[in-house]
Amino acid sequence: MAQINVADLFKETRLKLKLNWIAGLDGGNNQLNSEKVTKPSLALIGHLNFVHPNRVQVLGCAEMDYLNSLSIIAMQQAIANLYATDLAAVVVANGEKAPKELISAANTHCIPLFTSPMQSPQLMDLLSHYLKLAMAETTSLHGVFMEVQGFGVLIKGNAAIGKSELALELITRGHRLVADDIVDFFKISPERIEGRCPALLQDFLEVRGLGILNIRALFGDNAVKPTKPLDLIIQLELADALNPMGLDRLNVKTQHEQVLGVDVTKVVIPIAAGRNIAVLLEVAVRNHMLLIRGINATKQFSQRQKQMIQKDSIENAKLATSQPSKIKSRQAK
Repeated sequence: MAQINVADLFKETRLKLKLNWIAGLDGGNNQLNSEKVTKPSLALIGHLNFVHPNRVQVLGCAEMDYLNSLSIIAMQQAIANLYATDLAAVVVANGEKAPKELISAANTHCIPLFTSPMQSPQLMDLLSHYLKLAMAETTSLHGVFMEVQGFGVLIKGNAAIGKSELALELITRGHRLVADDIVDFFKISPERIEGRCPALLQDFLEVRGLGILNIRALFGDNAVKPTKPLDLIIQLELADALNPMGLDRLNVKTQHEQVLGVDVTKVVIPIAAGRNIAVLLEVAVRNHMLLIRGINATKQFSQRQKQMIQKDSIENAKLATSQPSKIKSRQAK
């Protein structure tokens, strides 16, 4: 699981969540270990076993009303209960004013204290969504990641096999570039992998002979896309390197490749002189769309072939049974 600290969280979300960092400035390096954002209601009254460490805690209207109803000594004890656990950060939501006792405790324990005018439920949802994406399990793969006909397609293959040239042709045909050379993949759900472009490589595509191209500047904003779920892997292989005897010409069995523990459909396209690889890739994506809808051309062909074989067998059997009767009638005459 990826790591993120409170300072990075503040930097990425402060504008959207309207966060104001008012105390605990020395706690920016506090690490977050969960995407869950919780309310510490039970911790305020001393039930510390219900509070998980290294998480963001949000104080909403109910929690602030409870603190404001207490005497100074009781409030200090409730805040001491809250900070007795290893918190990552505390956010006071709903535009509530943080008591000076809360600010003092945040500075003492080096726990960042933020305020936000947003309603606590919305604030928690947005924080959880960001943390889920930021802390997702990740890996990096070599290849070119494209959006082709709405599907996320990772183009793989050996060096100099033509991945970037293929990507450039696909871009001219209206498809979009996500990342070239290195693609960062994040597991954002049990069955969903999202590909993103590293910040350094954003918008760039390297093509041998042309050098590094700025795809956004050349083809416009619609030619690039920052992220895309991974739907299909296209493996480019030299036709001469493939064993003709080992090829499944009917492609009965669908190939898969695991990325972060998720099986992703894989198609191998042989590269040979005269083959239009861009068209083949587009058709591979369209065929993948049909397979998702339950339309399998290979199975349809096999069923049709089986039906015709059965029909011929029945006709041959009828013909075989009718031949002896014809012979006997001739002998009788």
